[in-house]
Amino acid sequence: MTAKETPADLKQRLTTEEYAVTQNAATEPAFTGKYDQFFEPGIYVDVVSGQPLFSSTDKYDSGCGWPAFTKPIAAENVVEHTDHSFGMVRQEVTSQEGKSHLGHVFTDGPTDKGGLRYCINSAALKFIPASKLAEAGYADFAQLFPKQGGSNNG
Repeated sequence: MTAKETPADLKQRLTTEEYAVTQNAATEPAFTGKYDQFFEPGIYVDVVSGQPLFSSTDKYDSGCGWPAFTKPIAAENVVEHTDHSFGMVRQEVTSQEGKSHLGHVFTDGPTDKGGLRYCINSAALKFIPASKLAEAGYADFAQLFPKQGGSNNG
């Protein structure tokens, strides 16, 4: 959401599900999100603000029914909050720029990758293919995908 974008603007721009998830902390039904079983190279950005959040290089099939990542692209891009909804205590994850509800982070992820599982709603994300990063304004992230034309030179 840009500084001038109102909730009404967002309702017009986003789908009903994207709005419910990002603005009202809804959860898409398990195994229904477009990115659950999607493993193409690229990055995932906040559907509201466009802020880069996760990379396909950190995505894995956790079997939970939602896209799962071992870590964000940059720790400062996501914010954790304690969530007491539904009689549970969980760590909610929101985007730093857009303040979008993304999902939750759990400590049952792959231990060799740090042990975290960022369980994220597909509706909160927009996928940018590795081959289109520069064209979409995310050229800085091409280095994550050297086989798609990125560079390993800092």
